[in-house]
Amino acid sequence: MSARQQPNVTGTRPPPWRDERVLRVAVQVAFLAGVGALLWLLGGNLVRNMRAQGMRTDFGFLDQPAGFALTGTDFSSRDSIGDALLVGLQNTIVVSIWGIILATVLGVLVGIARLSTNWLVRKCAAGYVEALRNVPLIVFLLFLYLAVLQRLPRINDAFDAGGFVFSNRGLYAPWVAVAENSGIFLAICAGALALAAIVGAWRTRRFDATGEPHHRVLWGGAAFLIVAGVAWAVLDRPVSITLPSLEGRNVSGGYELSVEHGALLLGLLLYMAAFIAEIVRGSILAVPKGQSEASHALGLGGFQRYRYVVLPQALRIAIPPTGNEFINLAKNSALGIAIAFPELLRVTRIAIGQGQPAPQLVGIMMLLYLAISLLLSVVVNLLNRRLTRRGA
Repeated sequence: MSARQQPNVTGTRPPPWRDERVLRVAVQVAFLAGVGALLWLLGGNLVRNMRAQGMRTDFGFLDQPAGFALTGTDFSSRDSIGDALLVGLQNTIVVSIWGIILATVLGVLVGIARLSTNWLVRKCAAGYVEALRNVPLIVFLLFLYLAVLQRLPRINDAFDAGGFVFSNRGLYAPWVAVAENSGIFLAICAGALALAAIVGAWRTRRFDATGEPHHRVLWGGAAFLIVAGVAWAVLDRPVSITLPSLEGRNVSGGYELSVEHGALLLGLLLYMAAFIAEIVRGSILAVPKGQSEASHALGLGGFQRYRYVVLPQALRIAIPPTGNEFINLAKNSALGIAIAFPELLRVTRIAIGQGQPAPQLVGIMMLLYLAISLLLSVVVNLLNRRLTRRGA
């Protein structure tokens, strides 16, 4: 057969029922359709049963007065149920953010300490990790709440540690006092942060061009401090530090942390830091040993070796599993219900106990927890993607 008579098979495509791309899309569409039909069936069945029992199926109850108060907050019984859910959501987010920050710092330090050449430091870090990882979190929270914080001195005999006040009523720490013209100062600080980023980028480009040490953190930090310091002085101290002061049975100034809030935050950060420490330790051990040997041959000290060689490579390995621990920490904040902390789950349960419809409240609670977890997952994935591209 001549070339002119040979069939041209390069541009032909298989029929749709044999095309891999078409089949892949069709299977996904069919799966989504099946899930949607199942949800529609279950939702319709739920609505019919609720109506048969005389339960309301709308969300108008969110605007009704709650009829209950939340201890440790400004929420009163006259506020709406929707506001109560927002208070619970706010408490959950605050505990999660502070827990993630503090647990990360402590976990990194303990993970590095587990690889220390000092026998005492290494064994103390190992004992901390093994002790907390093998105890249920709910038991640890109850121990902190009932056996530690509840046993602090009464407010009359509160322990004043020069800026920190500890009692079984609450924990008080220094905080920031904001004046009326603080909005201008915060706007200037935002501009100072942008300036610091620009200075850091300039130092990075100069390093790439000349090889001169960039010190971008020092340069950017100095630019921010200069601009913020001048603005703070010109605006007559719009932001200041207020210290708690014990006056009889009252404490004025500072930031008040209820015993329940303190127990939950302390329990989450100490418990999750043990898991993060193991992730950090494993990530450091996963860095090829030749990297440390090469940095030692270049004359780098122990801190420089970790700062410039080991930890940047270990960070790329540790980000994905550490992100899972962040999500676990946010979800474990629901255990605050065991120590009467008004987080999202406890507020939802109180509202249900007051006769409000449980299906809607549980559904809202699940969606809010899902949103928190998805947001953390997106942030961790973006950070992991950026570190991966930089490492490549």
